[in-house]
Amino acid sequence: MSTHAERVPNRRAVLTGVTALAAAGALAACGRSDPSGTSDSSATVSDGPATGTVEFWAGAPDGDSLPDFVAAFTEENPDVRINVTTIPSEDFDTKLTAAIAAGKVPDLVSLYSQTQSSILATGAFQTVPDGLLDMSSFYEAAVQGVTSGGAPKAVPWYAYARVNYYRKDIVDGLGLVPPTSWAENEAFCQSLLDAGHSTPLGLAVGWDEYSAEALLEYVHQNDSSLLSDDGSRWTLNTSANVAALEYFGSMFTKGYSSADGPAFLDTVPWLTSGRNVVNVSNGPWLPGWIDEANGADWTKANIAAYAMPAGPGGTSAGALGGGSLAVLDGGGNASSAWKFVEYMSRPEVQVQWYQTFGNLPAVEAAWDDPAIADDALLAPVRDSLDSTFTTPTAATWSQVANIIGEQMERVARGTATAQEALDEAQSQAESVGTGA
Repeated sequence: MSTHAERVPNRRAVLTGVTALAAAGALAACGRSDPSGTSDSSATVSDGPATGTVEFWAGAPDGDSLPDFVAAFTEENPDVRINVTTIPSEDFDTKLTAAIAAGKVPDLVSLYSQTQSSILATGAFQTVPDGLLDMSSFYEAAVQGVTSGGAPKAVPWYAYARVNYYRKDIVDGLGLVPPTSWAENEAFCQSLLDAGHSTPLGLAVGWDEYSAEALLEYVHQNDSSLLSDDGSRWTLNTSANVAALEYFGSMFTKGYSSADGPAFLDTVPWLTSGRNVVNVSNGPWLPGWIDEANGADWTKANIAAYAMPAGPGGTSAGALGGGSLAVLDGGGNASSAWKFVEYMSRPEVQVQWYQTFGNLPAVEAAWDDPAIADDALLAPVRDSLDSTFTTPTAATWSQVANIIGEQMERVARGTATAQEALDEAQSQAESVGTGA
């Protein structure tokens, strides 16, 4: 599997962009759109090859891997120039929202799935032009994640379902099988704990929006939601959500997980040493990182994957990760920017992007390529994509997610009940609003 370091910074310090995202939410709430005032417009994509100059801002290190793709595109379109500006991912959202506020924007940007709803809600982005792409060719949850105001405002670029990577050598040696339900998961973790593995389950412990995304998995598995159907109000402290947080918190209070780790960069050593036997939802690049640390093919002998265990009612659900490509209204060459988006969305190019960078395709057909279809570790990822969900498409999600993450830590450390934590989160979230 190809590897990359993109999610190290993205796991981040997306948090250093929270101030910018708060501003983005405020802009959306106040009805602020892009400087041209045509925030709901859709470009007319001209016939013929792309021309002119396209300014493209991409997060690092994604942008560093784009030159070969730009070169291939310009072979088809010799009169176009794609200027890629690579921006550290911890700075990306801040820089972009500042550019939107100032009215000085590039033509094309890449967005992260965790924060794109807040950024798209600024109203600064064009609707995907009719006929440019068949949006039904992308995974449904990925399209939902780029929809704002009832229309797609970006095109999914890459997508994956979060699954559980585990030490199959340890699990097989104990005669255990991966769990498929919440109840089985508890028994599974207890067996690993009894066998001497001090923290068998590695969960998201940044106590930030990534932790909130992890809770969302349990919420959806429990047939619930954090946002009302019409998107107008937060519904954090419903009984179903309290039950989901109680279950999540029990992983810590029963000793299956640690509230202090593993930190994101500790994932590989904790899993390699057996301190963790399962890492929940790290990402499809994890096996490659493990091989880098332990030698080629170490994962073949020691690592496997399984889908998220289903909730009490049998509902399977996993968080969708990934990114998208979006064209801004205030740029100068939207037509050619959309042509490049179309190029990057071709199934064969999506496969090439996976082989180059390790990001998995958002286009369903690309998963049939042997480079992906024949990888056993990716099978659970693909099987889970049809039951994925996106983060709430509210302008203020990033702010509220961090509130939730902070309250989750109280439950994990045993200083608050799930009801108390979500009551407090609900109160704070109501003050923030949804931006609707």
